Amino acid sequence: MFFRYLALASLVILYSLMFIGGYLESSGQGLECPKWPLCPSGILPSAQYLTEWIHRLVAAITGTLIIATAVWSWKVAGSHTRLRITGTLAGVFATMQIALGAIVINTELKAIIVAIHNGIGILLFAMTLLTALYAFKLPRGQTIKSSA
Repeated sequence: MFFRYLALASLVILYSLMFIGGYLESSGQGLECPKWPLCPSGILPSAQYLTEWIHRLVAAITGTLIIATAVWSWKVAGSHTRLRITGTLAGVFATMQIALGAIVINTELKAIIVAIHNGIGILLFAMTLLTALYAFKLPRGQTIKSSA
């Protein structure tokens, strides 16, 4: 039961992250915080960096949830190959997105890097969506596989 909600939470927060990222890109605030991973004001943002800082915070939470979902997709009893593949790909794409996010900032929004970042984001969303759908197809009461 926990795994289902972990997968669903990953999907919901990822959608929120994509929404925030789209807002940053379309409003021209993509380089408000010109250093990665922290803004010039440090861990806590000043008003100037708040929107970009929120995007980075939500990205960190999203990455953590998606990687946790990927790990759990292998540990939950009754998980099938499709669930493991989509969960693992989501974890890989999440890791790629974090690296690409840093590259996007360090290359000052170079168009090709931004396009790749957006493309991988779509693949990440697709794999996270499939993982959540497969998780809800698992029989109720699934637990972690025993090591024995």
